[in-house]
Amino acid sequence: MSDPYELYCRLQIPGHPSFLLESGKGNDTVARYSFMGCDPYLVLSGKEQTYELRTRDGLTVHAGSPWKALRDRLRASYLPKPEGLPPFFGGAIVFLSYDLVRQFEQLPQLALDDLNFPDLECLFVDQVAALDHHTQTLHLMFTPPLQRFEEEPREKLYHEGCDRLAEWEARLSAPSRNEQPLSIGRLDIRPGQSEDSYRARVRQCQEFIRAGDIYQANLSHRFSVHRNDTRHSSDRQTAHDVYRRLKAVNPSPFSALVQLDHFSLVGCSPERLIRLAGRCADTRPIAGTRPRGINVIDDRRLAEELLTNTKERAEHLMLVDLERNDLGRVCRYGSVETNELMTIERYSHVSHIVSNVSGELRDGVDGVDLIEAVFPGGTITGVPKIRCMQIIEELEPLRRGPYTGSLGYLSWNGDLDLNIIIRTLVMTDSCSYLQVGAGIVADSDPRREYEETLLKAQAVIKALGAI
Repeated sequence: MSDPYELYCRLQIPGHPSFLLESGKGNDTVARYSFMGCDPYLVLSGKEQTYELRTRDGLTVHAGSPWKALRDRLRASYLPKPEGLPPFFGGAIVFLSYDLVRQFEQLPQLALDDLNFPDLECLFVDQVAALDHHTQTLHLMFTPPLQRFEEEPREKLYHEGCDRLAEWEARLSAPSRNEQPLSIGRLDIRPGQSEDSYRARVRQCQEFIRAGDIYQANLSHRFSVHRNDTRHSSDRQTAHDVYRRLKAVNPSPFSALVQLDHFSLVGCSPERLIRLAGRCADTRPIAGTRPRGINVIDDRRLAEELLTNTKERAEHLMLVDLERNDLGRVCRYGSVETNELMTIERYSHVSHIVSNVSGELRDGVDGVDLIEAVFPGGTITGVPKIRCMQIIEELEPLRRGPYTGSLGYLSWNGDLDLNIIIRTLVMTDSCSYLQVGAGIVADSDPRREYEETLLKAQAVIKALGAI
């Protein structure tokens, strides 16, 4: 059994939070493992200066920073990774909203927070399944948090782990579900702003560039997706159904199906925000986009045009320098290097320019400090980052929420791997949302930048059955 989605379906418990982090495409560097699990023993969720802790016994509400609460809990729960296990063997599955940045940077509050998503939501799990795509090995792991090791007999924990893993083995041995093709019905996809409005905001952004405020910025807009055909019951358009289509249409190294209490994230992100393995950190910026060609020759031509385009190269190199600077804030002096520069990665509808920047964390710095140094990603904000975020707040009428935030894991031993939430559908009971953006520079063509955003949206819209 090698399909992570099928494994996830067998393990999940309906009505409980669950996660699938699937590596759908790529080499071992970005796509070796897929992780899945369900039924967290603790959910930490918060916004601004309030957070909730939800356990199987109930809910408590606390005053204070949810980011600090996450940081303190992770630092108090350190466990070394047993030899031979995958990088995530227990810990937290984390959703970080773009607006989490307000926890550690001062930004104006101009955009409307119309959706009111949490700044973060974290699923603390002590049981994880990991599929190693390289060896085709499935790991089932039970690793309780440090507090339980300190307070409960080891023999009791051992027997609990055996029982729970045996239950998972039984679920995995059950007959597979015979899932039928999804019939979503007629969809109404509504842009949050018109093309003219977006192009006007691009021109405003270029005024900031010409004034010397910034060099480049990412400007986005949001679509809402409504189902008009009432003949189809609401449970037919589930996150599962859309994910099945999306992984078929556009397999990606950082795909995800994460079902939380009040919303689901269904995505095919191609971009890593940050990874930490031991003391080695790396980030993988993507900047530069072209459509796929109609045949092999046309595809090569478009990729070559992308790599030789002066505007695209300049924009990409600026963002690589930004990532080097971000890593340099927490890495050992002289350790930051660009170990992959401007290669082409191809996806179903687009090709991208990609680089990789790495460094070694200096003493006294951990993964939480690393996230603060690089979040949110430079490719989806701009250069310089803080001024760009201020301008984004002025030019984008709505808070970004999940878009360009991050999703991934934080292991008990401090290792982590987080994507950037792009090419991702945010699904609620009443509506779904998709946001897309483009990098704006001084000589950008507003019409072409708008068309690029539509190109980036195509794979997700196709997964919805709308095109």
